[in-house]
Amino acid sequence: MSRIPFERLPAGVRRAVADKLGAVHRSLTAQGGMNSGIASVLETESGSVFVKGIPADHPQVAAQRREAAVAPYLPASCPRLYWHLELDGWSLLGYEVVDGRHADYTPGSPDLPLVEAALTELQGITAPADIELKDAVDRWAGYAPPGALQHFSGNSLLHTDFASDNVLIVDERARLVDWAWPTRGAAWIDPGALALRLMDAGHPGEPAVAFAGRFPSWRDAEPEVLAAFGAATAALWREIAAGDGTPWKRGMAKQAAMFGHILGKGL
Repeated sequence: MSRIPFERLPAGVRRAVADKLGAVHRSLTAQGGMNSGIASVLETESGSVFVKGIPADHPQVAAQRREAAVAPYLPASCPRLYWHLELDGWSLLGYEVVDGRHADYTPGSPDLPLVEAALTELQGITAPADIELKDAVDRWAGYAPPGALQHFSGNSLLHTDFASDNVLIVDERARLVDWAWPTRGAAWIDPGALALRLMDAGHPGEPAVAFAGRFPSWRDAEPEVLAAFGAATAALWREIAAGDGTPWKRGMAKQAAMFGHILGKGL
């Protein structure tokens, strides 16, 4: 969506932000990401804050509300959410500023152990029962073999999108960002999602799947369950690439097909 600077928000919205933070001395619009109408680091009387938001009538506003609702339950590796505002046609989130760089997933990268540590921490988090989250069974229902869907069910809190843009490296620590799709499901799903992204970053398929095996949830899953996940992942990305043939999506579909093939061999 089109991005605007903080100064172009309605006056009432800017006053509400100032009520929380004090006078805004400076704003810097962030360049990365595609899913926010505003994404700015504000320098204020009370310090720095990262503000992201979208119009309240945008189709993705429900995802942003989920992101706000799940924030108190996230592990320490995730940036802290300070507040959530909705007024004058805008929905805004105010986050801790995380000044880092995107993770490097290439083979041999020193970031990989940091990413492993962050996911290990997340693997211990139970999805909150009092928040309406996406359910893994529903998300993969159109792609996984029906008989295998029951194995996607679980009580773990999942991120599911381990694109390197969603992992920031700060002070020798990986921090998980962009929680628009928090999901309740089986813990092994996230290591599998990460393995696919490692393949896209240049890892051969077998070593990428072996990396997922560093997590007990993946090691403990039955081969037929992982094969079903591989088939579902391949079907999902095949559909995405068919609907939008941009090069990176076609590349992901190719990697997902190989991912599914490797997991299918484990049967």
